[in-house]
Amino acid sequence: MRIAMVAWEYPPRVIGGLAAHVEGLSQALVAQGHEVVVLTLQHPGAPDDAVVDGVRVLRAKSDLPWMPADDFLAQMASANHFLVQLTAQLGTWRADVVHAHDWLAAWAGDTLRVLWGVPFVATIHATERGRHQGNVPPGQPQGINAAEWWLTYQAKRVICCSAFMVDEVAKAFDLPTDKIDDVPNGVNPAAFQLPAGTPPPVRGAHGPVVVTWGRIQYEKGFQTLVGAMVRLRHEVPGIRAEVLGRGSYLDELRRLAADQGVADVIDFRGFVPDDELVLSLHSASCVVIPSLYEPFGIVALEALAAGAPLVAAAAGGLNEVLRGTGAARLYAPGDAEGLADAVVAMLADPTGTARMQAMGLDLVSSKYSWSAIATQTLATYAAAGAK
Repeated sequence: MRIAMVAWEYPPRVIGGLAAHVEGLSQALVAQGHEVVVLTLQHPGAPDDAVVDGVRVLRAKSDLPWMPADDFLAQMASANHFLVQLTAQLGTWRADVVHAHDWLAAWAGDTLRVLWGVPFVATIHATERGRHQGNVPPGQPQGINAAEWWLTYQAKRVICCSAFMVDEVAKAFDLPTDKIDDVPNGVNPAAFQLPAGTPPPVRGAHGPVVVTWGRIQYEKGFQTLVGAMVRLRHEVPGIRAEVLGRGSYLDELRRLAADQGVADVIDFRGFVPDDELVLSLHSASCVVIPSLYEPFGIVALEALAAGAPLVAAAAGGLNEVLRGTGAARLYAPGDAEGLADAVVAMLADPTGTARMQAMGLDLVSSKYSWSAIATQTLATYAAAGAK
């Protein structure tokens, strides 16, 4: 089968978890004998046309010169125009199915559906309504919500990464549930191992350290960890936290840490390359995923793949993936006291923590391999009419 993936990010352009998802899925589909072309956006240093691990990746510039800098909807509509133009480089090649990821690729995906006359599949990784705790504020959020609604209507089949998201999407867009397939995210465990020959660090060798990472947005709940550190600094001698990532909420998060008197025990490291992230995950006394809203929580799988002790908020897809597995300690989203309790319990029980780490590694390898995800995605393509 020939598959056109349309996504606004693809490594090394990484803004969130979507890039890792599209890369892992594309590579797994190629490994199963299919042809995959990814249409995505330019990134400094990345070639505009290259074959990477069997996947052909074409990159387009992102906007017209006169697009307003503060109008993300206009920028993405413009970018989709250029994504469609990339197909001129494909010659006679045409896809058997078009697969767009989130509203950011909606226009290009729908246009290619018409131009090629092939089935159109869309994955909804998150919704604007969910990011705003069930509301759709006026302005840009309303426009994004409308684009999401239209995308789910135009697509022949819709993929969501969890039962939590299937329910959210069905209700948000009045979509029949029999049009939606629940296909989880996956992870490549090898990507979260230390390089061959690298001696494994001793976790917490220089004192207890809590690591968290991702896009620094309000809904990711990093403020809950800031609140937990107010208590943890007094109960766990020498504890510190590392926050890896960048985003629109970072400045506010720094101010919050200063206001609550914990700025001296929280290191805001900003963006870190993959090798530094992996080393941090292997060095952490525990990893915290504090999301208030999480459609799936691929970061949790990444932490488990690195063998890290995991504490996670029981939010949406995180709860679905982790509850009952014995692979992590869970707490109520937004509950700083509950998070502090979970961290203290994790650090106080090395035997139980080691058991959790082993169960986490087994969970990742048995249920969330990209090969298994690719097989389920192929079934969605077939249900959409792809041949």
